[in-house]
Amino acid sequence: MGRGDWSRRRFVGALAGTATVTVLSSCDDAGPETARTPRAVAPEAGPSTAGPSPSPTPSGPRPLALGTYTSVEDGGTGIAFATYDTETGEVTGGSTLTGVGDPSYLALHPDGRTLYAVNEREKGAVTAVRLSDRAVLGSRSTGGGAPCHLSVHPGGRWLLSANYEDGSVAVHPLDASGAIGERADLVTHSSPEPGPGQEGPHAHQFVTSPDGGHLLAVDLGTDTVYTYRLDERSGQLTQVAQARTRPGAGPRHLTFHPGGRYAYLANEADNTVAVCAYDVGTGRLTIGGAQSTGTGSGTSYPAQLVVTPDGRYAYLANRGHNSLTRYAVEADGARLRLLDTVPVAGDFPRQIALSPDGTLLFAANQRSGTVSVFRVDPDSGRLRLAGRPFASPVAVCALPL
Repeated sequence: MGRGDWSRRRFVGALAGTATVTVLSSCDDAGPETARTPRAVAPEAGPSTAGPSPSPTPSGPRPLALGTYTSVEDGGTGIAFATYDTETGEVTGGSTLTGVGDPSYLALHPDGRTLYAVNEREKGAVTAVRLSDRAVLGSRSTGGGAPCHLSVHPGGRWLLSANYEDGSVAVHPLDASGAIGERADLVTHSSPEPGPGQEGPHAHQFVTSPDGGHLLAVDLGTDTVYTYRLDERSGQLTQVAQARTRPGAGPRHLTFHPGGRYAYLANEADNTVAVCAYDVGTGRLTIGGAQSTGTGSGTSYPAQLVVTPDGRYAYLANRGHNSLTRYAVEADGARLRLLDTVPVAGDFPRQIALSPDGTLLFAANQRSGTVSVFRVDPDSGRLRLAGRPFASPVAVCALPL
């Protein structure tokens, strides 16, 4: 698999468009292997789905972590930390943690004390940052190239990451301090054969199912979602199922409904989404038919789906079309109904995230170097832009904490 595949993932569409904190260790050398401790298409009505109540809205300003590419022209210099107002959505700048190379995706430990970043380079790594003093706890190699996604197992003892370049997924242990240990397992997706237009596997996401019983890896190159069981004592993975999309779909990102029985898949290559049924007992995913993103016939690359904490609405980021699609979630999660699309007020929305209480949506716009913030109407799910987008160089991830 050539370097060009990695470059295409990092910069797809980008080439056609156009205060420092002291750290304890650096990933500038590609991650050391040591650790130092269309409009509405149907009449709009309230969806029938009801899920868990969202968390209470925290008072006062809240932190916002921002990921970027540090190795590109006009990119950032590390992980930026800003704050956002929970009422107005206004973002205020802060400091930057330098020395963390290409932190293109971020994840928070369940206890809220440690932030993790991928180092998306040819020799990929993952880095841990203690949030209390923003000290880097160390980095570990992912064993693959261009890691583009990571997540923390709900138990807080394992870090999961996806290597795009060679289509592999990695598991690292986490100690009580949040620091990352030596890699426990690495699995490369060797079958099925790559989909149309792909040269090999391209793992794009690695997450845990809501019930905690299975791990799911989304691979754009093989048009497949892989299900694994994790041995929580050893960190070893055992594959138990595969779910294939239609050829050439290019699945990129899977998001579960809070009810845990359904998930929604964003397909980058063919500009579609799909509703998936999830079997808790076997971990098997059944992928439904392709559905519209509402972006029409122009070039658009779906990036990521999020679902409101109450499970009533879902949103999709569309790169190229530069919009956010709003869906009503119906039938207890079994259906998505397209409502509308709204402009994202930026260029190339690479990633989106909801605030913990679900009242704000953040969109990281890679090409324009901005983060757009939207207020989410709790009844209709409508999005309303909350002021001028916040400037952040090559913004590829915005994580409200």
